[in-house]
Amino acid sequence: MKKRTVHIDEGDKREFDWGSITWLQSGEFSGSEELTLGEVIIKSGKSNPMHTHANCEEILYLLEGELEHSCGDENPYHLKPGGSICIQRGIPHNAKCISEKDARMVVAYSSAYREMQGE
Repeated sequence: MKKRTVHIDEGDKREFDWGSITWLQSGEFSGSEELTLGEVIIKSGKSNPMHTHANCEEILYLLEGELEHSCGDENPYHLKPGGSICIQRGIPHNAKCISEKDARMVVAYSSAYREMQGE
């Protein structure tokens, strides 16, 4: 059965030492057929592991905090609230929270079944 609406409190929350991901829409969780949507929190001073997505693009939109976002061989990008970044499929990337406040962001993927390779 598909869930058309999902509140953040009803999402599929996954905890990590660096923060959390709460899935709101995906093929596995809600029956989405083409997209994945979630909220990511990265704790102050922490970073998520370097990784790639072989089957989809990722777009990140920062709501709170500040990030230093690595993307392939490019210089890291500094994101402040209201900033976004697009990472094409297969590009190694990760984000580090560089603010005292935890970084909170919305992430979207161009596949309902996001694949992830990396640590």
